[in-house]
This record gives sequence, structure tokens and C-alpha cells, in this order.
Amino acid sequence: MKQLDSVEQFAYKFSLSAVSATCAETVTYPLDITKTRLQIQGEQVIRGGSAGGVPYRGMMGTALGIVQEEGFLQLWDGVKPAITRHIIYTGSRMGFYEFLRENVLLKKADGSFPIWKAVLGGLFAGGLAQFIASPADLVKVQMQMEGRRRLEGHPPRVKNMWHAFARIASEGGVRGLWSGWLPNVQRAALVNMGDLATYDSVKHALLRHTSLQDNYVTHAFSRTLLYFGQWLFRISGCYHEYTS
Repeated sequence: MKQLDSVEQFAYKFSLSAVSATCAETVTYPLDITKTRLQIQGEQVIRGGSAGGVPYRGMMGTALGIVQEEGFLQLWDGVKPAITRHIIYTGSRMGFYEFLRENVLLKKADGSFPIWKAVLGGLFAGGLAQFIASPADLVKVQMQMEGRRRLEGHPPRVKNMWHAFARIASEGGVRGLWSGWLPNVQRAALVNMGDLATYDSVKHALLRHTSLQDNYVTHAFSRTLLYFGQWLFRISGCYHEYTS
């Protein structure tokens, strides 16, 4: 019975994380595709290649360029693998973190969890979750560039998310699905080192200092603060692209 309760609890938290992450990813996805277009354009210029027509300039210029040249809905081109990646990544990292907290790092006798353990747990949980979600991340980036390729007169490389998965696997084998995983895992580990430690600390602070109980309200409120922090992180990254 105890094992069943643990499974049900994991499923509940995974589902809540997945729904929250899906909403957050859908709202912020235009920032993601804008960032990717700017990064790839910069790489093309450095290599001496063509960036395709008039280069995008800054965050707003890139977003407006996508709308004018490709259509408003293209701001969400590639959102399906992005949501898939977020469901896998967000749900997994929370499960990994709680497993490490309860079974490996362990709480103190008074039930508190030291911040250094929370940081360490977030580091490992985030890196492992991103490694698992890396194939969806790779597909997302490929689909984000399809609209630009069509405007440049290139034939489409992929038709949809599943075709992209199959194409990568057929050309590079299963290992090809994890192409470029290392920098993404490093970034996710560092981000979660702060994110999960913040979420866990905020949740337990709410439980200690307010009348909130350990239920869906507290979890949802803590996750809202977490995703708001992630949104600010993305905004700061886009602002850096805009001002550089």
C-alpha cells in the first residue's frame, strides 16, 4: 500500500508539473524561437555564410520579421516538440530531485533540508532530466528553423515532429538523437541548481510560516514562483541578445 501511495504521489506531481510547464512553454515559446533564430543567424555570419536576406536585428526585430515574412502563427513553429521536451524534462527533474532528497541526500532529523543539499540535488536532477529530454530539444531546434529555410528557397527537411525524430535516427542512429547533449545538460544542471533549490526552499518556507498546508495550492503557488523565475531568466537572455 505504501508503494502504491508513492506511485500515486509521483503521478500527481508529474501531472501537475507537466500541465504547468505546458502552459509556461506555450506562453513563452515566441521568445525561444526568437533566441534560436538570432543564435543561428550569428553562427552563419561568423562562418561567412548568408543569413538569408536582411539579417534580423535584436529580439523585437526578429519577432516582427518572423510575423511579417512567415505569419503570426510561425512564432509557435516547433512548439509540439518543445512541449514534449518540457513534459519529460520538468516532470522528470521533480521526480529525480525528490528521490534524491528522500533516499540519497536525506533530510535532517528535524525534517529540514540544508540548502547545500538542495543545490546538489537540483544539479544532478536537472542534468539527468535534460539528458533524457535531449532528443526532443534537438527536434525543436530543427523545426524552429524550417520557416526560415522555406523563405530562403531550401526544401523542407522535416514534415512534423515524428518525421524529425525518424530522420535524425535514420541518419545518425539512436546516438544521433543525443547530438549536442553535453552543453544542454551542463546548462540545465546549473539552472536547476538554483531553480529546484529555490522551489523546495520556498515551498517549505510557506509551510513553516503561513497557514498553507502541503497540498495542491502550495505546490501550485511554489511552481508559479519557479516558472516566473524561469521567465525572467529567458527575458534576460533575450535582452542580452538585443543589446549585444
